[in-house]
Amino acid sequence: MDKFHTLTAAACPIDLNNLNTDQILPARYLKWTRAMGLGKVLFQDLRFDAQGRERADFPLNNPAWRHAKILVGARNFGCGSSREAAVYALYDHGIRCVIAPSFGDIFSGNAVQNGLLTAIVTDQEATAIMAALTRTPELSLIVDLKRQSILCDNRSYTFSIDPVRRMRLLNGWDDIALTESYRDRITAFRASVREQRPWVFPPL
Repeated sequence: MDKFHTLTAAACPIDLNNLNTDQILPARYLKWTRAMGLGKVLFQDLRFDAQGRERADFPLNNPAWRHAKILVGARNFGCGSSREAAVYALYDHGIRCVIAPSFGDIFSGNAVQNGLLTAIVTDQEATAIMAALTRTPELSLIVDLKRQSILCDNRSYTFSIDPVRRMRLLNGWDDIALTESYRDRITAFRASVREQRPWVFPPL
């Protein structure tokens, strides 16, 4: 998993409360393998009409935001089903950070497993950032995970994130790497248990 430190990139505002995982990746694409390119069907039913034509009013179809690496959303982003493929679709499309007032719990867990930062700001801050992006679509944001800050149009916002998830993203750790970071403590624990209860270990 790639490390996440600082990201400077275009940001796309999607002002929809309760944007769920079926809207992020419709269920009919769950049978696709990741190698088939889930990023190209991200927000499929929001981005395109029934004839496959782009909906001009969907923000990600705006030329200024078409290749955005940051999304700024509203409350309860990523609610709904537990499909990890919704995160795959975002990441494979090029999204590396989502900023919102709150996230679906399972979505947030899936996000960190795949190197996607979920940055929590207040409702008022999310609204202010989206307004700035709407006024100036070419505006870039600077997201700094070490400082937990977002720089937008000369204004700085502080975001929150679970400390363990922050550590994992900064180090690029998946579950196995996180466990290995406790190798010394695990070794010491095993030695202590072997000394106190040797009978639980099979003979060599």
